[in-house]
Amino acid sequence: MSPKFGIIATELKCHAPFTLFGAFTGIVCMLLFRNLEHDVSRRIFYVFHPGHVLLSAIVIASMFQLHAGRGKLIAVVLVGFLGSLCIGTLSDSLIPYLGEILLGMRLETHAHEHGGFAEEAHIGFIEGWYVVIPAAIAGVVIALVKPKTKFPHAGHVLLSTWASSFHMLMAMEGHITVFKALGSFGFLFLAVLVPCCFSDIVFPLLFVKSNAASCHAHH
Repeated sequence: MSPKFGIIATELKCHAPFTLFGAFTGIVCMLLFRNLEHDVSRRIFYVFHPGHVLLSAIVIASMFQLHAGRGKLIAVVLVGFLGSLCIGTLSDSLIPYLGEILLGMRLETHAHEHGGFAEEAHIGFIEGWYVVIPAAIAGVVIALVKPKTKFPHAGHVLLSTWASSFHMLMAMEGHITVFKALGSFGFLFLAVLVPCCFSDIVFPLLFVKSNAASCHAHH
């Protein structure tokens, strides 16, 4: 195993508890708020999703700095900004949207959703660009001032799970069943585990030379 992949494996192991805990809180959210109307769920989604993007940008840019050094300002900005937007969208919007299709939630007509794919799938940096893009910029700026990874990752996982949960609650519109709940758990787990760990750990380290990477301490 190359040094880079060894570091990635160590980082994944260190952050795994946050990811597992986040997945379970998502199911609790869906059960507690299962009767919310579509528009209310949408407003809550646009609180959690920008918050997720903000913390994601902090973690991605911080991880890149900690392993590549502070002398690459433009690279840090680009990696943090694009990584938080693209992978945040995958986690909060695209994977839940796919789950909704496969679980049959999209077979019913939703009068609230019209105007194209970006609105139906709730692509944040398009539909809600005025809050999501500034959140990504703010996260990168924070990371440049004081890079942190572990606490923002924990918060990032929770916000990502809750954003994904309310995305799926929008599609359910109060009609939750055992089948939908169990199926949603699987997609919530994927939405947190794969994109969040990839964005916070694998993505920034892909841009770091193997001989420049060294695992930072976890306390």
